Amino acid sequence: MARRPKYKGIDHLSPVDRVVVGLMIAIPTLLVLWLVWLPAIASVLLSFTNWDGIGPISGAKVIGLKNYSDVVNIYPPFWPAVQHNLIWLAALFLVATPFGLFLAVLLDRELRGSRVFQTAIYLPVVLSLALIGFIWQLIYSRDQGLINQVTGSTIDWYGDQRYNLWAALLAASWRHVGYIMLLYLAGLKGVDPSLREAARVDGASERTTFFRVVFPVMAPINMIVIVVTVIEALRAFDLVWVINKGRNGLELISTLVTSNIVGEASRIGFGSAMATIMLIVSSVFVALYLRVMMKEQR
Repeated sequence: MARRPKYKGIDHLSPVDRVVVGLMIAIPTLLVLWLVWLPAIASVLLSFTNWDGIGPISGAKVIGLKNYSDVVNIYPPFWPAVQHNLIWLAALFLVATPFGLFLAVLLDRELRGSRVFQTAIYLPVVLSLALIGFIWQLIYSRDQGLINQVTGSTIDWYGDQRYNLWAALLAASWRHVGYIMLLYLAGLKGVDPSLREAARVDGASERTTFFRVVFPVMAPINMIVIVVTVIEALRAFDLVWVINKGRNGLELISTLVTSNIVGEASRIGFGSAMATIMLIVSSVFVALYLRVMMKEQR
């Protein structure tokens, strides 16, 4: 039996290799700390102050939980924004995600032209939501949009608050479906074929095989999809900001954060409180995902 080569630790590296390895670890770590963790910690700390962004930050006064109390109790757009985010989550989770799974199952059969369809469905994922907003503007435009030209109506799909949320959700779902399709397609490719063969031998139908055997095996993928969907619903910003900056029926928590931090109001502490709320909600689902993944590895 051939011997396995012994693992050589970092002690066996040359001085130059040690410097290279150290830089490869230190540079990404510093970038993550600078671009992710420091802004996140700063937002949490600023949420307890009344800093308005004018003057030195040392002049900010600590006001405790007042910003959070004001956000929940006396800020009118907050609860409509929460409602819209929940609607956004429900639409992505109950409509776009199952449709993405359905497309993944179809493409997993490797039908003729499946590569072309896979590329076409995934193409919106590589586009930014801002660009998607402009693309769908060609469809939703009141005067020259495709829908109104075909139907002869004069509905302002982006301007009328009776329709703009659903119009934006359709555009966002168009992108989300491709992402979910790719995740589930990767998961389906990783399922052991012997499981399907065993279910087929036992007389299980194709539908029963999928829901009783294949789908439970993809538990890690399902958890990733849940986390991705929740984060997508929370960080929905680009598309709505392009449409009308999150006003007139399109209020979302992310647009309120931006409006208060970089808008005319310039209430850094107040906006940071809403950003911290988003961070806490996102962290809960990320923590659940990490717990499931660590449990799977054990």
